[in-house]
Amino acid sequence: MAKLYFYYASMNAGKSTNLLQAAFNYHERGMATMLWTAALDDRAEHLGPGRAIASRVGLYADAHRFSPQTDLWQAVSAELATGPLACVLVDEAQFLTRAQVWQLADLADRAGVPVLCYGLRTDFRGDLFEGSAALLGLADSLVELKAVCHCGRKATMNLRVDAQGHPVREGAQTEIGGNERYLSLCRAHFSAALRQDEHP
Repeated sequence: MAKLYFYYASMNAGKSTNLLQAAFNYHERGMATMLWTAALDDRAEHLGPGRAIASRVGLYADAHRFSPQTDLWQAVSAELATGPLACVLVDEAQFLTRAQVWQLADLADRAGVPVLCYGLRTDFRGDLFEGSAALLGLADSLVELKAVCHCGRKATMNLRVDAQGHPVREGAQTEIGGNERYLSLCRAHFSAALRQDEHP
């Protein structure tokens, strides 16, 4: 039976690298996959037209883009009408809506297609994203990927910083950025950074 998987971590844990490796493994065996990523994340476009998913280690791939209005069940079903899919892989899964996570669950349950989702668990405040919350509740398999804090402990938090490197506590939940905007920290150093900036 096909399953819905959620691979989650803080930033810089290799989520996109893992996704691209999984896609490569299927393709190497002659199996078709369908890759998706959030339309609002355009960081890979500098690699060329159509580039949608890129990892920090230099791997990249084309992918379909989803917005909150995308019906993933319908889109993947249309692809299935042209031939079998071994797997659907979704990057930036934290940006899925709850309804889209249910659509992905239906693809596993009703269409028999495994779905592998990769994303952040929490935002810069430590709050769950909508897509991540739904995946934590609905996925058949939860896999935590490991990132490392500067102290050597497991990084589980994403600290947003401004141009001067000061922690940011307020703002929109979604602000696309990489190492220049976010630091992956253990919970202790995440909390300490916020406290230190509050009380210099």
